[in-house]
Amino acid sequence: MRIAMIGGGYVGLVSAACFAEFGTEVAVVETHPGRLATLRKGEIPIYEPGLDKLVSENIEAGRLSFGNDVAAAVAGADAIFIAVGTPPRNGDGHADLTYVFAAAEQVARAMTGYAVIVTKSTVPVGTGRRIAETVRRLRPDLAFDVASNPEFLREGNAIGDFMKPDRVVIGTDTDQPGGTERAQEIMRRLYRPLYVIEAPILFTSLESSELIKYAANSFLAMKISFINEMADLCERVGADVHELARGIGMDHRIGRKFLHAGPGYGGSCFPKDTLALMRIAQEAGASSRLVEATVQVNDARKASMGARIMSACGGSVRGKTIAVFGLTFKPGTDDMRDAPSIPIIHRLIENGALVRAFDPAGMTAARPLLPKHDITYCTDAIDAATGANAVLVLTEWNEFRAISPDRHRDLMTGKVVVDLRNIWEPSSMARAGFDYSSVGRPERRIELERGTAAA
Repeated sequence: MRIAMIGGGYVGLVSAACFAEFGTEVAVVETHPGRLATLRKGEIPIYEPGLDKLVSENIEAGRLSFGNDVAAAVAGADAIFIAVGTPPRNGDGHADLTYVFAAAEQVARAMTGYAVIVTKSTVPVGTGRRIAETVRRLRPDLAFDVASNPEFLREGNAIGDFMKPDRVVIGTDTDQPGGTERAQEIMRRLYRPLYVIEAPILFTSLESSELIKYAANSFLAMKISFINEMADLCERVGADVHELARGIGMDHRIGRKFLHAGPGYGGSCFPKDTLALMRIAQEAGASSRLVEATVQVNDARKASMGARIMSACGGSVRGKTIAVFGLTFKPGTDDMRDAPSIPIIHRLIENGALVRAFDPAGMTAARPLLPKHDITYCTDAIDAATGANAVLVLTEWNEFRAISPDRHRDLMTGKVVVDLRNIWEPSSMARAGFDYSSVGRPERRIELERGTAAA
């Protein structure tokens, strides 16, 4: 089989490399000159573990190529994937489909025979049918089908998610007589390697497929906002959010994932997809109060973290040096989009703090988003902690867990540790003499452990 992938960004590049690994010939269209030059050399412009090796091996095998000529890429393709960005539209949260429809028009003009046009980008309900109308308007002579194939890739684990997915969702135009079978057969052939491992492949209508992605991400975001509210309650009543999460997560109807309390969700999907789902519901005249509350809780969560840190530092951070461990919205990625670190660090610096920050992958992406002054980017966590009055954990990279409390104590000038990801045990931090605070774990217990250590 042969496919074209319009867009060499995160989703397009990961999907293209994985399809190539399946044995499919993949031509990627990337119009950004700098990114295209990088990709043609086998270099990866994003941080994703294992992707550089997968791309270079498939380039060498002749299954993966990069170019900027849409006509050359779609010639002879069985399927043409649109994997361009759909950022929030300025001011209203709607998904901006400018790039999607521009790609659809280019594809329509370039096609010379039948192919399935597939949206891999996250798009609102109805986009597939609008693409079909666009193509028919430009090329009434053309035989084609449209399909929706949303991605469910977690940054930092994208290759594993593609190769061993929980499910593959494929929406086709069930109103198009005869077209559905042909489109479904092409998509089945494309994903045939997954049948071997019995990965569930769900065929739906276009509308259901487009909505599934937004609904799934919004539900996961809702779980995060819920556990963050429960963490606040735990702190008030003396419960432990880790015990709470284990207790409810063992219920298979709820599940253990996304029940980790912290400073709020960020990244490329949850913030924009929750906002987009709200707009979709509003336009359809349907209620989305749970999703709206999820967004509000998350926004308030991020805003409240600055006050929590200042309280831990005695009510003020003015003139104090804060070592920040982690900047990206999660470990395993260099993605800074909507990362909690952005509003938190801005507030700390606005209140007079000096920040020494380190992130294993995200510092280059972080620089344009963070204040230009009063922040130092360090070579590692040890460097960041040296001479600091307080340590602040914002991203749970494993290398931070490995630093012993005694090592921290010897490096720091102060003894305040604010662990917003709960990566350390309160007992070990108390024994080391720290004024340690975490999320959703009762201060009373930490004080008891500190008293036991002193005795």
